[in-house]
Amino acid sequence: MSRETQHIDPAQSAEIDRLEALIAGLEKGEVDPTYFQRFRLKNGIYGIRGSSDRHMVRIKLPFGRASAEQLEAIADVAERYTPKGIAHVTTRQSIQLHHVPRRDLPELLRHLASVGLTTREACGNSVRNVTACPYAGISPTEAFDVTPYAKATYLFFLRNPIAQNLPRKLKIAFEGCSEDHARLAIHDVGALAVLDEDGRRGFRLLVGGGLGPAPMAAVLLEPFTPAELLLPTLEAIVRVFDRHGERKIRSQARLKFLIRKWGEDAFREAVLAERETVLATQPGRVEPAEIEEEAPPENVAAGGGMGLSLLPGFETWKRTNVRPQKQSGWVSVIVRLPLGDITAAQLRALARIARRHTGGRLGSTIGQNLMLRWVPEGALSKVYAELYAAGLAHGGAETLSDITRCPGADTCNIAITHSRALADHLEALLEKRYPNDRRVGEISIKISGCPNSCGHHHIADIGLYGAARKVNGHEVPHYVILLGGRTGRESASFGKVVASIPARRIPQAIQIIIDRYLGERGEDESFADYVSRVGPASFKPLLRPLAQVPPYETAPELYEDLGAEGEKFEVQSGPGECAV
Repeated sequence: MSRETQHIDPAQSAEIDRLEALIAGLEKGEVDPTYFQRFRLKNGIYGIRGSSDRHMVRIKLPFGRASAEQLEAIADVAERYTPKGIAHVTTRQSIQLHHVPRRDLPELLRHLASVGLTTREACGNSVRNVTACPYAGISPTEAFDVTPYAKATYLFFLRNPIAQNLPRKLKIAFEGCSEDHARLAIHDVGALAVLDEDGRRGFRLLVGGGLGPAPMAAVLLEPFTPAELLLPTLEAIVRVFDRHGERKIRSQARLKFLIRKWGEDAFREAVLAERETVLATQPGRVEPAEIEEEAPPENVAAGGGMGLSLLPGFETWKRTNVRPQKQSGWVSVIVRLPLGDITAAQLRALARIARRHTGGRLGSTIGQNLMLRWVPEGALSKVYAELYAAGLAHGGAETLSDITRCPGADTCNIAITHSRALADHLEALLEKRYPNDRRVGEISIKISGCPNSCGHHHIADIGLYGAARKVNGHEVPHYVILLGGRTGRESASFGKVVASIPARRIPQAIQIIIDRYLGERGEDESFADYVSRVGPASFKPLLRPLAQVPPYETAPELYEDLGAEGEKFEVQSGPGECAV
């Protein structure tokens, strides 16, 4: 990998050298394993379920942007250091690699660093990857492009001493559109772009959102934070959280719990007072990054490909995966990744397509997909043909079959069930049973392997999280079903529990839910509106029969998890590392 000889940021290089020394010391018994664990987590390296010397590496795509060169570098390390050469796109616009041998971590990180990628603070009690609307800079409905502000925020907090040992992780998201692409209300801090009456740029800042076992919606900090006060305000929030957040009871350590304890008004007063201190003591650090409007790429293939639209699935793909940009003649293309996974070969193919058609510009979404930005409208047939050849022309982006899921018990230490396998089963069922109904296509399904909501199950039309139940001395894998979750730009409603069903019956349960909607919906009534009208609780009687578990001798298959056929199911979740 020749890139490893290129320039690497000195701070990043020192971190990688330190990691290499710690690994050598750990193998000699000279380094405390707990210290090593904390160091690697701060540098984006998690443990892997059932292994002591293999790891998950989380690569940050700041504000959801990536270049063709960066995708190629990720392909290189996925191919060289993971067993299957697969990368997984997350709901925080990051990319994860699983089962990386510990001894290979330094070289992997050096190769990523050579193209400007880092894993620093992708884990740990820090400001996590700063996310942003994937359509920032190209959306027809945005107030202004939030990209420069998201970038300034990312750079400001990266390695910043004030954010290295917070009570718990802190997540920041930016949105500029009239639509809710970034899910601001479930973040610790959400920044919504607005213009005041004089046309000045600023943000409505929301604070205290979060999912997990105790989901909470964010509340408004102030209605208009001028753009020049964004960084001082964010710094004030972090300082107040660092000083007053819970440090003894880890389950109560997120920012949302501090706001609930103090009340909105007291928290707001504390932050605004802290901002005055920040401005008085550090007046030189108030400007965001330079504001530049994104310009069209040069020297891209703008046409050709007559007749290529006859390839199977083109019209469906164009309808579901292509979005108009505010710049006339250009579109963005969502590259749907079933299960959020993409192979090294596909990453390289996507990088080639981006170089040819978008000037190398790519993005990621919180729906676990990638995106081609700045595609010439006349090149769509050609782009589709090239995606099709790479196995990347899946239609149905952001529809029913585009299921969000966490990695689950395949790799996660705290997962209960194999959420990946359930998503795979459901995708096949849904694409076959409900292929053309537009209203059904708008239903969202999100799956987590435990209650922690890494798969965002709380904010789905149909949410599922892994659980377990003991029946006659045998553990049975279950999923808890929630209905009616959703978010708005400044609000969130969390799904209500309607049933706990054995894992193998979940496809049948989903079918019952959707079929009832199809049979009773009003004209043009969405699933969300239908559930709101009839109430989530009205589904309980329909699902109750599926919750009954017969004795093991009668139906042994119900005692096995999807994705672990032939294996005795046991809850094996161990201590999580998120809060270490």
